[in-house]
Amino acid sequence: MKNKRLELKHSRLTLLIFIALVLGMLFGHFCPHIAVKMRTFAVIFLRMVKMIIAPLLFATLVTGIAGHGDVKQLGKIGVKTIVYFEVVTTLALVIGLTMGNIFNPGKGFISGTVANPELLKEAGLMAVTTPHTSISEMVMNIFPTSIVQSMAEGNLLQIVVFSIFMAVACCTVGKKAKPVMDLLHSVSQIMFKFTEYVMYFAPLGIFGAMASTVGMNGLSILKNYAKIIFSLYTALAVFVLLVLFIACKYARISLRNLLKAIQEPAILAFTTASSEAAFPKALEIMERFGVPQNIVSFVMPTGYTFNLDGSTLYLAMAVIFSSQICGISLGLNQQILMMLALMLTSKGVAGVPRVSLVVLAGTLASFNIPLIGVAILLGIDQILDMGRTTVNLVGNCVATVVIARWENAFDYNKMDLFIKQCDAEKQDWKFSAPKKVICEKVTTSETEDK
Repeated sequence: MKNKRLELKHSRLTLLIFIALVLGMLFGHFCPHIAVKMRTFAVIFLRMVKMIIAPLLFATLVTGIAGHGDVKQLGKIGVKTIVYFEVVTTLALVIGLTMGNIFNPGKGFISGTVANPELLKEAGLMAVTTPHTSISEMVMNIFPTSIVQSMAEGNLLQIVVFSIFMAVACCTVGKKAKPVMDLLHSVSQIMFKFTEYVMYFAPLGIFGAMASTVGMNGLSILKNYAKIIFSLYTALAVFVLLVLFIACKYARISLRNLLKAIQEPAILAFTTASSEAAFPKALEIMERFGVPQNIVSFVMPTGYTFNLDGSTLYLAMAVIFSSQICGISLGLNQQILMMLALMLTSKGVAGVPRVSLVVLAGTLASFNIPLIGVAILLGIDQILDMGRTTVNLVGNCVATVVIARWENAFDYNKMDLFIKQCDAEKQDWKFSAPKKVICEKVTTSETEDK
């Protein structure tokens, strides 16, 4: 019942965001002089999202790492899972950077296009750190001198590094760290609830961003928005059909069958742009698909900290886009450094809508790239978020199957039975509306239709 209410809440918010998107475009077109002043709503929203990141990132990373930090408990499964996550997210970044260079979504952007620099300045997103000209300078900069200063400045790389050391220390002291872990777990839960409240302002923020952008540039900017959306969704499709297809081949399963099995949580993730809404159903289905419960319960939650395939791919493309609209050409060395930075800054924030914009802003600031792209992307972030959230979900479902196969623990008979029941339900639906989704009733011992 709770999950149904959550789904309904996210669906309503998504609808309101799309309404705000359309109203913002119309208002910006018909009342441009007034529309540019609507940036106030976007400023408030961006500032509210920004204030969430430091405490949420710190709390979720420490609890995510230290919560599974007992090496004896994790054993080979933990090591294999982390190795798989890093390989796949690296490939996602490579594909994102490659497709960004192929499509060039920022090149040919309307001459004189602006995303209202005042919006960025007032939102606290204009501060740029000292530019890094070498690997050694970047490495030195990721180590904080004061975590309080790092949080105040929003330096995500420094927060991530401090969080990793903190998590390792918690693992080392064992039971003595329990009060701290309990506190950080409570902080993370509070911040997720805080995030839910902030997201109520998303329609107003997106209305303000879209109205301001269209008011300053006209409706012709929508062509450029369409190019960005097409580029991202094409890149996500390439990742799924290439990387995840190969991963499924290794696991000796059909990607098509897996997508068929998880279609309900995938559709839920797409329509709500929320991994939180789809997560419980995905856990349930992967167990029924043939993955042992102990692997599902470890890989899926850990994946939403370390295996954000869609988000990391998007961030890589967004970096290329942001540099291109500013006329900055990133060399191969700079793109590699950017990729390494994104591997750190993209961790642990999958449950926060619109947070990718703040992660993007922090990463761009670290490389002295103007942040005009952040405000431009805010207007269509809901559409982009739907795709990347869905790929995050699919990527983590594939991960559970791969790890189960790696451990020789995947139940292929259970998978076959599950798929047959899903096919039977689909066939029955052609003739009459089903009362229940039959494939959801499959368990290890039950095979009868109801």
